[in-house]
Amino acid sequence: MQGTIDGFSYGVVTPVAAFLMACLGAALGLRCTTRSLRTERSFKAGWLALGATSIGSGIWTMHFIAMMGFSVDETSIGYDTPITFASLAIAIVMVGIGIFIVGYRGATPMALVTGGTITGLGVATMHYLGMAGMRLEGQLEYDTLTVSLSVVIAVVASTTALWSAVSIHGFLPSLGASVVMGVAVSGMHYTGMAALSVHLHPAAVAESVTDSGPTSALIPLMIGPACFLLLAAVVVMFDPLVVLGSPEWDDPRNGVGAGRPPGIPAQRRVPRFGTHADPASFQSQHRDSPRPRDR
Repeated sequence: MQGTIDGFSYGVVTPVAAFLMACLGAALGLRCTTRSLRTERSFKAGWLALGATSIGSGIWTMHFIAMMGFSVDETSIGYDTPITFASLAIAIVMVGIGIFIVGYRGATPMALVTGGTITGLGVATMHYLGMAGMRLEGQLEYDTLTVSLSVVIAVVASTTALWSAVSIHGFLPSLGASVVMGVAVSGMHYTGMAALSVHLHPAAVAESVTDSGPTSALIPLMIGPACFLLLAAVVVMFDPLVVLGSPEWDDPRNGVGAGRPPGIPAQRRVPRFGTHADPASFQSQHRDSPRPRDR
């Protein structure tokens, strides 16, 4: 028996909320990745790890917010907790591998292709592993062509996001990149859901999805990742370099001290007027200059 699937049980509420969560995770992750490029090497790994966890948690939370609106009319839906959290771990680890590759190798074509492919496969694996954790009185089947399309979307979106993280430094451009990634990740999710069909078991009993449905099952699971994203947002807000991207002291047009973080002494330079920083140059110039006549 074919199950009647409804992916929008709450109308546009779940797609919009899922999209916003994907944008939040992408924005935090991209800013943290950008910040890692402007810090000392000892702190680079920490910022990259925070960025990977932000993106992975944002994508995972987006997926299960969207799944709150998914229902099969003839049966109730539950979720296997270990598999559900395993999908979160897969997302964070594989996104982390991609981010670390680009963070340490830079925006080279090979690094972007490798990192984007690994990250995209991680996003797709998270999606389908999360679907494998769904429990209902039926069997899930997928259209191979549509699944392949969703994987391609995930890889392209991930590659674009990694390129944005290392190439776009301003706050507003990065915000635009996070919106693009949110659209792409949401598109990947709903493309994957379009590939799904449910074949119910003969013993399936028709029932409505009420308090024992996906909403009540998923909300407790998402508390932890949602709290982490809020904490990561606080870290971003209290670090101006993450928000502003290219700080004032990093602008070469600012002259003395440009390109150095606060607290690192500036290189002494010869100013146009006034005293000279180089004593040898100072003595040479004054030795060659005419002296005033002795009175």
